[in-house]
Amino acid sequence: MSEPEPRAAEPSAAEPHPGEAHTGDLSSRLNWLRAGVLGANDGIVSTASIVVGVAGASTSVPAIATAGIAALVGGAVSMALGEYVSVSSQSDSQRALIEKERRELAEDPDAELEELTRLWQDRGLQRDTAERVAAELTDRDALRAHLTTELGIDEDEVVSPWHAAGASAVAFSVGALLPLLAILLPPDAVRVPVTFVVVLLALALTGAIGAKIGGGSVPRATIRVVVGGALALAATFLIGSLLGTSGVV
Repeated sequence: MSEPEPRAAEPSAAEPHPGEAHTGDLSSRLNWLRAGVLGANDGIVSTASIVVGVAGASTSVPAIATAGIAALVGGAVSMALGEYVSVSSQSDSQRALIEKERRELAEDPDAELEELTRLWQDRGLQRDTAERVAAELTDRDALRAHLTTELGIDEDEVVSPWHAAGASAVAFSVGALLPLLAILLPPDAVRVPVTFVVVLLALALTGAIGAKIGGGSVPRATIRVVVGGALALAATFLIGSLLGTSGVV
């Protein structure tokens, strides 16, 4: 008599599907992705383009170093300031919505409960089920229930503009430091080729990391970033070479 074949293990209802965001921190992850990985990408591409362009026009190490350091500092400050202004506007809007919802709950809780019930009805629940869901959520935390259901925001996940600005500045600086070292350390004869290779490899890495964190296609994101970086480097080196050979600089 043959032994019964082992049954495949059934997925547990309590376990989330692999690869899916069930923790509620997807928005936070995407914000750090934008401020971190993309900031490093900007630092790599912008600084590499500048130092390669200068290297195409001049072999002067002080000139290349000055341009690279200026690009690093100026870019980091610009990124931090832009991120601070952008995220400040976002967090101000979130806080205003939170205060508005808190005030409405205090002034007319019955109307807010009815609004929450209708929102759950709009999502496909029957009236009696929607009433029970709305009542239970309101008893647990009325403000959080309205923020998440009505507005799609979390009171505890309001983005800090200082954190975002700091992350952008650090990420940009780390990214910018790579092409700066790549073009200053090698001998003159291989300075530009080495920088091209190092920068494109770094862009491939950050592109893959960004796609992995964001759940996108790694090959597509990597190719997109590498091709864009290669075009930027080629364009600035060509312009620098033309300016150098023409005697303009």
